[in-house]
Amino acid sequence: MSQKTPCVALGLSPSFGFGDRIGLATPGHVAAMHRAGAGILPIFPQQSIREMARTGRTPINVMSDALKGAKKAGWMGLMGADADHLKTTQDVDATAAVGFTFFTIDPSDYVDAHADDYDESTLREKFALVAAEVDWLGKYQGQSVDLPTGTTIQLDEQACLRAAVKYGRAINHASRLADYIKKVNDWSGQDYEIELSVDETEQPTTLAEHYIIADQCLGRGMKLVSLAPRFIGDLEKGVDYKGDLEELEKSLADHAAIAELLGPYKLSLHSGSDKLSMYPALARATKGRFHVKTAGTSYLEALRVVALKDEPLFRRIIDFARSRYETDKATYHVSATLQSAPAAADVFDSTELERLYLERWSDVPLGLGFTSPGRQILHCTFGSTLTHPELGPAVKQSIEQHADTYTEVLADHFTRHLLALRAGL
Repeated sequence: MSQKTPCVALGLSPSFGFGDRIGLATPGHVAAMHRAGAGILPIFPQQSIREMARTGRTPINVMSDALKGAKKAGWMGLMGADADHLKTTQDVDATAAVGFTFFTIDPSDYVDAHADDYDESTLREKFALVAAEVDWLGKYQGQSVDLPTGTTIQLDEQACLRAAVKYGRAINHASRLADYIKKVNDWSGQDYEIELSVDETEQPTTLAEHYIIADQCLGRGMKLVSLAPRFIGDLEKGVDYKGDLEELEKSLADHAAIAELLGPYKLSLHSGSDKLSMYPALARATKGRFHVKTAGTSYLEALRVVALKDEPLFRRIIDFARSRYETDKATYHVSATLQSAPAAADVFDSTELERLYLERWSDVPLGLGFTSPGRQILHCTFGSTLTHPELGPAVKQSIEQHADTYTEVLADHFTRHLLALRAGL
């Protein structure tokens, strides 16, 4: 039976997800909300099934750690709880049972990631394979949608065929999982909401794809509160946005117009850690209907505490991360190479080592996030580090011994994130 928690569905209010891979970050997250979170609702319990597997945590661990941390820090406001990147009914069962309220569906296993590269002949061949599962082509083909931004979405044959090949099976899977989420939560009496993630693709989500995906999911009764497209530009893990901000803002406005037309629902930014340069544009374009999801940055800021308080341990973590990076980066969108950051033994000054692997706000222009390759090397290897029999316990022990420092580091870090978002409200 589902466990009741203080967590609630947050609806269309602007919201911010604070991931925590160690279980000790919530007091710092709460401190940032107290300082700069006015008008934004938090999600403190948040972790993906993939991250839980890599860190050896369970849904009850994530929920319990976040709720204890929030209570200890004196949080009295609303909060949600994100069961992130759900792929199976078993994932839903495990997270619903402990009171998660925000269910992020990840249908990426059913997405044809190569669809953007197919020539017309191949595209038609691929469509023949999914045609029996896609009955909506005629609804959209030949239509056009005028957005209030001045953009017209042309749903021509090519656009519709490509959307069907790329996302047809994914839409069906997402709809089935959404039905299951509804059934589980209706049975327990727990309020809930759904986010759909279609951001884990090489190519940006086109306006036609966004329109068809959302229209199909809503038409099938999905309780969609937010959708995460793959935005233009590069949204690499652990660093700031890479791309043309003016073009991004135009694209965000078009995507937000679709969300307003069909929903309304929020636009969600995944891999949102440290992407401060794009936050004001996201807030402006969506008129406050946004969700931002962060995860790895709280782990990286935990390593900053280690760097400040236990330099030998930090050096060991860097060496281990470098040994694991080529393997662990396989599931991440990153550009850092081992050659782009020096080995720990080649850097004698501890402050310089911290700067090279984590950066410092004093070195970053106002309104921008971090960009260092070293952060990506440390980010991608979090699972290997935290489950290492010596390094994992050592990191946790260091954070526990210096809890006040960790809280202050996180409060400063996320205050900058929240202020950047509020600059666009």
